[in-house]
Amino acid sequence: MSNNMRNSFGIRLGAAVAGGVVLVSVAGVAAAEELQGEDDLQVTVEVTPTVPEGSLTMSVDGTEAVLTEVDSADPDVRQFDGALPTVTVTDTRLPEEIPSGAFWYVLGSSTDFIGDEGQDPIGAGHLGWAPAVTDPEGEGTVSPGGQVDTVLDEGPNNVGLVDQELLALAESSAEAIGAWQAEADLFLKIPATAEPGTYASTLTLSLFE
Repeated sequence: MSNNMRNSFGIRLGAAVAGGVVLVSVAGVAAAEELQGEDDLQVTVEVTPTVPEGSLTMSVDGTEAVLTEVDSADPDVRQFDGALPTVTVTDTRLPEEIPSGAFWYVLGSSTDFIGDEGQDPIGAGHLGWAPAVTDPEGEGTVSPGGQVDTVLDEGPNNVGLVDQELLALAESSAEAIGAWQAEADLFLKIPATAEPGTYASTLTLSLFE
């Protein structure tokens, strides 16, 4: 208890009086006063998650990505570009805590784009990305996944983000201790005949080892 706390203490005083000793008990100034008003005060605190030592974790710098229309080289296709929020993978484990031969990787997959007014959905295959690994703070090698094109593109990897496409890969967890950041350019390509309106999808990022 703090020595500075005073208001809750009673004070007992003694005074010498002819013929004996008189004790006077005083409960403090507050006891003689009447309550003149009262109000409540809400106290809030934000407790952020802690990253335990010796762990492999992933964080994403944001919860949404907005795609904006850009010029398209094909008059039959409308294109919308954006950027994935920065994804950070942090490994604070000691080398001896990492299983032999372990490696980690981040995958991404998208749901279909759903319109706000009942438009026909735009399939997830119309969304592609071009990953990159940036600003490594640890030791080791982490590689970005390859570009994934849309179903309206030509090429061998024109599948869109339908089923867990690779964003970044550490071929050896033991050599990639530290913090690594990955980003990706996002692009949506749809037919020019698509219904107007606002569409939304969910892009799920998953860290595996």
